[in-house]
Amino acid sequence: MRDFYVYYKVRNEDAAALAPLVHAMQHRLAQDAGVLVQLKRRPEDKDGLQTWMEVYPGVPGGFEAMLAQAAGAAGIDHHLAGPRRLEIFTDLPPCA
Repeated sequence: MRDFYVYYKVRNEDAAALAPLVHAMQHRLAQDAGVLVQLKRRPEDKDGLQTWMEVYPGVPGGFEAMLAQAAGAAGIDHHLAGPRRLEIFTDLPPCA
């Protein structure tokens, strides 16, 4: 099973405009790909920036391309203070 974590920086003044775009994108991904979605942020700001994280647990094969296409179509990149960074994690096998 693969879990996707996407994190990026958002200027405080852009957060209100970005949130509905990300929520709408995640809603479409949940419907189209059948994935669970979460949107989180660090509780503190630093130098006028927030750190946000999109979480997609248990994604299907091909999801990376779907996510990239959805993010592009949502037009969120121009609201970001830097690149979106994707981290992929897998489950460890249980101990015998």
